[in-house]
Amino acid sequence: MKPVSDVPVLNLPVFQFPTAPAFLKVLCAILVAGVAAARAAERPNVVLIVSDDQGYTDLGCLGKNEIKTPHLDRLAREGVRLTSFYVTWPACTPSRGSLLTGRYPQRNGLYDMIRNDVADYGKRIGPEEYAVSPERILGMDVREIMVSQVLKDAGYATAVFGKWDGGQLRRYLPLQRGFDEFYGLVNTGIDYYTHERYGVPSMSRGNEPTTEDKGTYCTDLFEREALKFIEANRERPFFLYLPFNAPHGASSLDPAIRGAAQAPDEYKRLYPHLRDELVPGKAYGKEALVPSREKRRLEYMASVTAMDDAIGSVLDLLDRQKLADNTLVIFFSDNGGGGGAENDPLRGGKAQMFEGGLRVPFLARLPGRIPPGRVSNEFLTALEIFPTLTKLADAELPDGVVYDGFDMLPVLAGETASPRTEMFWQRRGDRAARVGHWKWVDSQRGSGLFDLSEDIGERRDLSSERPEVLARVKSRFEAWRQEMDAAEPRGPFRDF
Repeated sequence: MKPVSDVPVLNLPVFQFPTAPAFLKVLCAILVAGVAAARAAERPNVVLIVSDDQGYTDLGCLGKNEIKTPHLDRLAREGVRLTSFYVTWPACTPSRGSLLTGRYPQRNGLYDMIRNDVADYGKRIGPEEYAVSPERILGMDVREIMVSQVLKDAGYATAVFGKWDGGQLRRYLPLQRGFDEFYGLVNTGIDYYTHERYGVPSMSRGNEPTTEDKGTYCTDLFEREALKFIEANRERPFFLYLPFNAPHGASSLDPAIRGAAQAPDEYKRLYPHLRDELVPGKAYGKEALVPSREKRRLEYMASVTAMDDAIGSVLDLLDRQKLADNTLVIFFSDNGGGGGAENDPLRGGKAQMFEGGLRVPFLARLPGRIPPGRVSNEFLTALEIFPTLTKLADAELPDGVVYDGFDMLPVLAGETASPRTEMFWQRRGDRAARVGHWKWVDSQRGSGLFDLSEDIGERRDLSSERPEVLARVKSRFEAWRQEMDAAEPRGPFRDF
């Protein structure tokens, strides 16, 4: 037996209990973190779905048996459908910019399209020319805060899959605007299969261009990415922005493709009464075979049904993961219907200041908060999206920023009337305003004063009969215009 002096001494670390004040600080930190994690887990998820150029009445739930949208119809049955929901601009880019910033296009600076007009004349742009073209270099001012940034800071996983349309340069891309993931088209439209915009490859993953899925129908790709994101983030709150390019016309220089949306044959076969044919016509000032009127309607409806199936896959996954009861799902179109769309009974369509260009279909579902099967004619707009999602996430609106909307969830739930009484629009020289139930339009396509409570189709001009109303609405527009002009200037169009 070894003497005691020969037994090796083990230098074990000595654990020292913290003093009482230090221990309490550690305990409080743990408790605060636990409470924050629990609150984050309880906050509703958000799925924001935006279609592209969809007509006001192009939903099966509106009684239009011709178009098949069973999954959107389900969303309407399980939530609320709005009949007086407006976007901020009658075409893509400014409309989408507003819903992400919560601000009028004239306030956030992105008040016109980001596109190259030379494609309208059939010109294919080379890489060097495209690199310095407006479509490539313009984007949403980097000082603008998007709702994705607010939700990310609140602990949400964030992703966008589909049509970005907020600028192509790295500083404008989604990963720099609060999104964790991005896969989609960086500009305002593509060929659904080649993913090119008039010959220019236009898909990106994250910050990098990609052709990894060239040849695959893009709606299927956005569906695939959305499902992967939900699966990966089912244990935490998430914000999924799913802005489809369907049913926008295909951005192809080929006259046989341009002018219509695109859809897989399996969806076109659902509409056998429409002929899939090309007819003699003109393109770029020359004789060419172009899609017939029936083909434009066929491709349009089939692309809507394909998109509806993708939306159905998202809704089904929310059910399987037991997330549906804690997820706000919102659907609407970015502007009025164009191409093969139908906007009846509204007047006009995409790019116009009449109701057909600005009033769009809207659906929302949040079980336990929004009663199922509601139909509401409350006056609401896309400007309400940002404040609504911020409130839902238990977050705060950024300090020092003027917002043009409000939390509309109580209105969607039928708990209160909409506080909105006015809305204003301007597209270059075209102007419009809604004040109460009065609508004033001053545009190249027509002008007038209309009583929307009796004339939703804007058929009867009451300017001469109600001059005092006309003067009041125009004065409200001028006050709004002065406010926009006085706002802190933003790029890319303003001179400052």
